[in-house]
Parts: sequence; structure tokens; C-alpha cells
Amino acid sequence: MWNTPSFISVSLQASLHLDYGSTQDMRLKVVALGSRGMRIRDRLNKELNPVELEVEDVSHQHAGHAAVRGSSAGGETYFNLRVVSEAFQGKSLVKRHRMVYDLLQEEFQSGLHALSTVAKTPTEV
Repeated sequence: MWNTPSFISVSLQASLHLDYGSTQDMRLKVVALGSRGMRIRDRLNKELNPVELEVEDVSHQHAGHAAVRGSSAGGETYFNLRVVSEAFQGKSLVKRHRMVYDLLQEEFQSGLHALSTVAKTPTEV
């Protein structure tokens, strides 16, 4: 029997990522990310093993803000994240966000300015 991809991600480098999950629904997500967005995605995938991960660069919505104007990060300073992972089980919302921030500390030190994060367990979605 064929496995149905539960998550498809296409990056600017034209790489295609297929994650085969146990869910029967098929969701297509096309994500155009620059290098920082891809590093964020890769780090969270590696460390949290999420069943769902969305990384959205919303820096364009903050184009006039000082953090974007003074950034050498190529505009990749503001991101929306949605992470669904078993790693969050039994942890408060604050601890979940702290986990994400700790994993991305290197990005914050090199120009990432802000994250809007939704962090849930699979039973919460």
C-alpha cells in the first residue's frame, strides 16, 4: 500500500521534502523560505521531530521597523511558527516557547528579531 505524504515542503532551492506520516489526510504546504527560514525549519525538525511544522517569513509585514532596516539578515527577521510535537507533552506554554527560543538562540544572535509561535502537542490539534 502506498503511504500518503502528510507534509510536503518546497523551498527556494527547489528541494522537495516528503514526510510520510500515519495520517490518512494529505496536506500540501508550499513554503518559500530563505536561508534563515530553512535553518529554522531544519533545526526544529531535527530537535523536536514535529508531526507538523510551519515556518513563515513575515518580515515583509515589518519592512519599516528598525530591526529590519538595520539588519544584515536579508530581511529574514520576523517569523510565524506552528509546531506540533510530542516533545511538548506535559510542558506549559511558557516552557514550550522557551524550548523553541533556546533551539534558535544562534539565529537570535545573528539577526532574528521576533517569533510568533504556536506550540502544541498532537492531542491538542
